[in-house]
Amino acid sequence: MDGLWNPSTDSALRNEVFGFTNYTLLALLGLLVLVFLLRQLAMRFAPTVLSTIIRSEAIKGKTVRDSDKALGTAVGVGLAYFLVTVMIDDMERMGSPILMPDVFVRFLPGLLQFVVAIAVVVWAFRLVNIVQDLVMMFDTDDQLDGTEKTLISALQSVLRFIIIFVGAVFVADSMGFDLTSLIAGLGISGLALALAAKDSISNFFGAITVLLDRPFKVGDWIVVGAAEGEVIEINLRTTLIRTSADTVITMPNANLVNTPVENVGKRRWRRWQTQLHLDINADGQAVESFCQRVLKTIEDHPKTLKEEASFCQVSMISATSLDVDLNLYWDVSGGVEERQERAKLIIDIKNIAEDLGIDFYDGRVRQQR
Repeated sequence: MDGLWNPSTDSALRNEVFGFTNYTLLALLGLLVLVFLLRQLAMRFAPTVLSTIIRSEAIKGKTVRDSDKALGTAVGVGLAYFLVTVMIDDMERMGSPILMPDVFVRFLPGLLQFVVAIAVVVWAFRLVNIVQDLVMMFDTDDQLDGTEKTLISALQSVLRFIIIFVGAVFVADSMGFDLTSLIAGLGISGLALALAAKDSISNFFGAITVLLDRPFKVGDWIVVGAAEGEVIEINLRTTLIRTSADTVITMPNANLVNTPVENVGKRRWRRWQTQLHLDINADGQAVESFCQRVLKTIEDHPKTLKEEASFCQVSMISATSLDVDLNLYWDVSGGVEERQERAKLIIDIKNIAEDLGIDFYDGRVRQQR
């Protein structure tokens, strides 16, 4: 034998079996074992490397575990693709011991490239969830606010689109499509495709508009036409809104551009107006004192603001009641907190009325003559 890569002409390694030399079959078998070992190594060490970046235990337990197989496959088959290409090129050398049937030469590299492309796409697609941890790395309070949730949702949508697009290009190349001709064909039929996909294009630019203008963010409560609820996700095509009934509305982004959006989450304050009906027989000075004490309670309340616009004063008199208008502004973060503070204030108002000996008028109770 003149060498490992060039056995002698009478060596048994040059004998042919089904269009392969024994040397080629041994090389392919060794390559298969090498791919298996390399895949196992990648699956073993890749999660360790990724765990240094990923902080979320949920992502570590799900995303990393599900993606290590795809990464191992990509690394192992990628090496096989490289070595098979080297073997095919060596076939053109004079006296090469490598011999494979034409069908293998034509289809094996493309098949391996196809597997690598699919594995890389699957691996990258599953790792999109790492965006959340990368954003958290630059967050100082370890709490995701609405803006950060919107950024995460947008980045994940863009990355998924890029991964699918790039993956489709590599898959098409592995299947033997002429990308130059394909792009030229898309240019010729571009108008027809644009017309057919005009809704998708509108939704895409709608998402860009939402992300640039930021009329709302994830976590805001919005009203769009007949739809009302909390924004839970902003994607490239749609925005997901969770209603008060805990259902999810899938809103095309194009609708968000063409329809007025009322963002309840951007309210600087929450106004509360109501009317108190006092008994007509209440003492006038007691009613005046009642209004002053209620207003003082509103001004001293830690969750109210715009004191100059708040008031509590008699507005109407009838045969049965004195009507007192109440107006104030809550400085609260949400509806739950507003209801809690309003309940406390109502109890305070009731205690003030009892302290002054004032009864509230109840139209359901028949007056005694």
